[in-house]
Amino acid sequence: MMKVKIFTFNPYSENTYVLYDDSKECVIIDPGAYTMEEQNALYNFIKNEGLKPVLLLNTHAHIDHVLGNKFVYDSFGLKPQMHKEELPYLHAVASYAPQMGFNYQLSPEPEVFLKEEGVVSFGNSELEIIFAPGHSAAHLCFYSKDDDFLIGGDVLFRESIGRTDLPGGNHELLLNSIKNKLWPLPDTCVVYPGHGGSTTIGHEKVNNPWLRG
Repeated sequence: MMKVKIFTFNPYSENTYVLYDDSKECVIIDPGAYTMEEQNALYNFIKNEGLKPVLLLNTHAHIDHVLGNKFVYDSFGLKPQMHKEELPYLHAVASYAPQMGFNYQLSPEPEVFLKEEGVVSFGNSELEIIFAPGHSAAHLCFYSKDDDFLIGGDVLFRESIGRTDLPGGNHELLLNSIKNKLWPLPDTCVVYPGHGGSTTIGHEKVNNPWLRG
């Protein structure tokens, strides 16, 4: 059984996830740790739990989701994995971060790119890759069928959806991604989003004002 640890980091209140199982291997998804205090919180949890980080995954490459990529690389030797079409957005962070007041530590370059479908495995667990563009050009979600949850990034929020006014955003594409890629998941599936609290697929089908009908 996979366990999910949630941290909320940086001025954007971004959710960073650590997934781990009985093997003690873990995956870090969207590390937003920016301050030394945030970095220490992430590092100390991993060390205190005796975990071994084996993968660094980015759902997409907007600044709030990659602020901690360099810290994870320096601490655990992991380079980020994402869809190749997110690479231009990762490269762009260095140019706009200073304008937004961030002392951005340059993310290492990915060496492994994730496809639009397939699985990511670690320990005794696996995550199914779901390609769900719209908030960004090549956004990925990660679904655990065995544990009935989705790491959803900035696609679907509790009674809301990801914004589409950023580079790579497309409103209609986002709605199509949700309806075609996420709605087929079980209604009981817990959605862990990039910001805010968790929800379920079933709740959103009934209550999300952007998607009703």
